[in-house]
Amino acid sequence: MDLLRDNELIFGRLLTVDEPHLIGRYNKALQAFGLKPTKLKSFEIDRTGFSPQIADELNDPLYLDPNEVNRRFIILTPAQADLPVVHTAFSNTPQLMYEFYQRNRRAIDALTIKDVIFGEIEDSVSKVEDIEDLLSINQVEFRVLSAEDVLGKASELGKLVDRLKLEPDAWRDNAMLERMVELAKVTGDIRENALVPDQVIFRHNAFWTSHFGGLYVFVDTDMTTVISDPNAPGFRRSRPWQVSYLSIRDAERVSNFLAETGRLDLPRASWLEPSNYLEHRAEMAVKALIHRDQPKLDFSKVDRVWLQTWIHGHADLINQDGTFPFLNQVKREIAQTGRVRLDAIPPALRFQVVRAKPEHPDAWLTNRLISDFVPDDFVSRYVFNKQEFYKAYEGFSDAWRAHVVDTLKTTYLKDTAAFRSRLYGLTD
Repeated sequence: MDLLRDNELIFGRLLTVDEPHLIGRYNKALQAFGLKPTKLKSFEIDRTGFSPQIADELNDPLYLDPNEVNRRFIILTPAQADLPVVHTAFSNTPQLMYEFYQRNRRAIDALTIKDVIFGEIEDSVSKVEDIEDLLSINQVEFRVLSAEDVLGKASELGKLVDRLKLEPDAWRDNAMLERMVELAKVTGDIRENALVPDQVIFRHNAFWTSHFGGLYVFVDTDMTTVISDPNAPGFRRSRPWQVSYLSIRDAERVSNFLAETGRLDLPRASWLEPSNYLEHRAEMAVKALIHRDQPKLDFSKVDRVWLQTWIHGHADLINQDGTFPFLNQVKREIAQTGRVRLDAIPPALRFQVVRAKPEHPDAWLTNRLISDFVPDDFVSRYVFNKQEFYKAYEGFSDAWRAHVVDTLKTTYLKDTAAFRSRLYGLTD
């Protein structure tokens, strides 16, 4: 993983924490969670406060995610809102955290001047044992605490202020007035400083989770759809009138579901031609074939002329695999007719020529699912499903790792927003 770290392809864009007072606040949150304080003089954190260095120190990658449910968070600064989330069991954790920051920005700004904010994203289950446990999560609540109890003191002061306004003789209560002065020394003027979060309850909609080998939940008006390994506990066990279960190995049913629910950009010239999507898929497919045929090949010496020569000299291998000829056929048909019918394509190849509909709220989740069916496209997998990318990367040869890193640096990382916009139509 060192090559990924050096090129900021793993744990990239994190926030360095090296100021003693911030490390002290972080340790107070760790101790509140029953964890040992860090001895590190510097570490990095993501949007949730997760630190890969502290995970290594504690020898516990789940130190903020026990049982991979009810995710913990530590907020030292509002600047964390713009950081990535590098470790999570639920794909919607980054969005939930971002919404929490946005809806409670004034309180977070004020609180982090004096204190550390920490807590849990609580839902209705404490441990996931089967699919039904996941389906029971309809909303989450941020249980918010602070090490110096600034939150509690602000709440207490607010109640005393209300009492002073509402009770005619409250101003005569010297003990109460002294308590208000004492609290105000910690909280400041709560009329100016919003110290209590405005919104802590959020909807828990469509998501991917690492439970049971990777499971997707899509929510529509009349039906919830689960896509997972059929051996997952609870698969097809309950509520067939409310929940549809699809095997993640059934490419035909999964592609039909995504198309019928309006989550797919179907193969049309309007987006395939300007995006060079088919060309990207073809390059990924050919290079994967080359790697399997010549696993020790140094790809730094491979150019387009070399690729064309290899393709001509390995026609049997390419035709046997079938992906490259199929993509060329689609490209010709798109140029002639402007479209290809999805049901005319073999199910195993459909995901090569579709992407998520960019304007659909589930676009990122849908692209993640599509990447599961096109594992040779390591770029798409890195963009949308880093967990599976890192898992696959562990098994790569050194030569292939070097090529993968170089490709990601010169394509995706060069301008991530422009790349996502061109290839996937995404604007955020």
